[in-house]
Amino acid sequence: MFTGIIEEIGTIKGIKRGNRSVVLEVKAKKVLEDLKVGDSIATNGVCLTVISFDSGSFCADVMPETMQRSNLGELRVGSPVNLERALSLNGRLGGHIVSGHVDGMGKIMGREKDENAIRVTIATSGELLRYIVEKGSITIDGISLTVVSVSDSVFTVSVIPHTRDETTLVKKQVGDNVNLENDVIAKYVEKLMRPASSAEPKGGLTLDFLLANGF
Repeated sequence: MFTGIIEEIGTIKGIKRGNRSVVLEVKAKKVLEDLKVGDSIATNGVCLTVISFDSGSFCADVMPETMQRSNLGELRVGSPVNLERALSLNGRLGGHIVSGHVDGMGKIMGREKDENAIRVTIATSGELLRYIVEKGSITIDGISLTVVSVSDSVFTVSVIPHTRDETTLVKKQVGDNVNLENDVIAKYVEKLMRPASSAEPKGGLTLDFLLANGF
């Protein structure tokens, strides 16, 4: 589990390509502290497992499903990436609960200055927009952000100066793809609210149950 609070910007040092998968080598510093093989590092919001590392970089496998669903397949040697180690039990949950399981991608449609912040507009599919709510949380390339507004085709977030300086988001160009992870709570609530199918146990948290109990 992650928080969406980026620890550092790493750089893609090497890419070993398979048919539909890759092994990424990522140059980093801070996330290498106390690192072990098998540890998880969110890379542009994607939870990757460390398979090897040295004093200046780590390597991780990227499977075909991840290549298809995220922007990791668009990376090149020299590309910057947002990095975050998994949350430790004695750490602070400064952002929100992030799994590192990307739901899909969005496209940057515009940026505008809003006094000390930068407002970024992102377009994505209706399938992802259904879980995005005003003032709710969204993870963009691994960054925990608050939704400013949402319509039937786009949503906006506001990036404060610290996030601007410590992440890659505002360095991207209009038209670039970004990884999106919706708030996991919304997905579980929707699942529980669905009518039970023949393959699922009867009962559970239904709309009738909530209404009957005064929710």
